[in-house]
Amino acid sequence: MLTNKTILVTGGTGSFGNTFVPMTLAKYNPKKIIIFSRDEMKQWDMAKKFQGDSRVRFFIGDVRDKDRLYRALDGVDYVVHAAATKIVPTAEYNPFECVKTNINGAMNLIDACIDKGVKRVVALSTDKASSPINLYGATKLASDKLFVAGNSYSGGHDTRFAVVRYGNVMGSRGSVIPFFMSIKDQGVLPITDARMTRFMISLEEGVELVWHAFEDMEGGEIYVKKIPSMKVTDLARVVSPDARQEIIGIRPGEKLHEQMISAEDAYYTYEYPEHFKILPTINNWATCEKRIKDGTRVPEGFVYASDNNSEWMSDADLQAWIDVNREKIGSI
Repeated sequence: MLTNKTILVTGGTGSFGNTFVPMTLAKYNPKKIIIFSRDEMKQWDMAKKFQGDSRVRFFIGDVRDKDRLYRALDGVDYVVHAAATKIVPTAEYNPFECVKTNINGAMNLIDACIDKGVKRVVALSTDKASSPINLYGATKLASDKLFVAGNSYSGGHDTRFAVVRYGNVMGSRGSVIPFFMSIKDQGVLPITDARMTRFMISLEEGVELVWHAFEDMEGGEIYVKKIPSMKVTDLARVVSPDARQEIIGIRPGEKLHEQMISAEDAYYTYEYPEHFKILPTINNWATCEKRIKDGTRVPEGFVYASDNNSEWMSDADLQAWIDVNREKIGSI
């Protein structure tokens, strides 16, 4: 599907973009991948990795700027929307800025993609958009709703939108594994709550879910990858077996457990071998056979959360992952 096509990635200098670009170049050989982001230094650093590869282009811009999006999207076939203000405490203390990027930016992108004739758009979401308790989660829920409704809003245009949702990305910048690894020599690891659990997904699995969404989508679906969970205390023990764990309390806007599908979503959710799919409630799309395909509806009241998960990551599996990825943990 992506072979010889032009792809644009908003927020493309982040952890996702740095994994999506080399994987997509290798698997699909697209005509062009455009990195659209506002940080010139991150673009400069990323460009060094792809020096000499004419398929990778860089475009300074902000999703808040609709005019710049219109210029960047000229001739683009597919879009991955990864741009977001996503650090929970930052969003709590800078709410207006979070809304401008996560909600207004989503609206700008939807409009621009429809007007420029983009074929498919996949927006990255987060577990925090399910039953949100913080501003980041609330803005991403609003963003998800905008992208789902964009399929109706587009009218007779061919542009289609879908969403992928996943939890804690292992080894990404600012996440818990590189944080623990950076301070483990101090002999103390801060734990917000001993009961806390998190989903564990690799960046590579996140990229593969986006590929699947592009292939499978009819428009309006929210894709949720099946991934293992782990207790944060177990994660800390694997990273530093000898470190003392100090309970410091939950931070503002933080959840004890991650949730990706709520009980309210269950009525419209279907299960597949490697993922779930939340279908849109508007326009009777939740009963659309083209969207359901070979899925099985989940039981009433079903909740997919990191504490009630049927799959758990073992210490050995996490250690093996760290050993393989040690050099790049926290660098992308």
